[in-house]
Amino acid sequence: MESVKINSEFITLQQLLKLKNIISSGGEAKYFLSSNAVLVNGELEQRRGKKLYPNDIVKIETKEFVIK
Repeated sequence: MESVKINSEFITLQQLLKLKNIISSGGEAKYFLSSNAVLVNGELEQRRGKKLYPNDIVKIETKEFVIK
């Protein structure tokens, strides 16, 4: 599991995808989320604007990220 350090109250799912180079632009987020299973705290998530707070766990295929 990889830690993702944020300097604000939250980060959006779209921002996380861009930060981790999973997508190259924000425009790709909607398509990526409709084509791939992304779990936030064990629940399927398809909203690119979903707010991620510290201790949230995001699983994308075989990768897991924890927000710190």
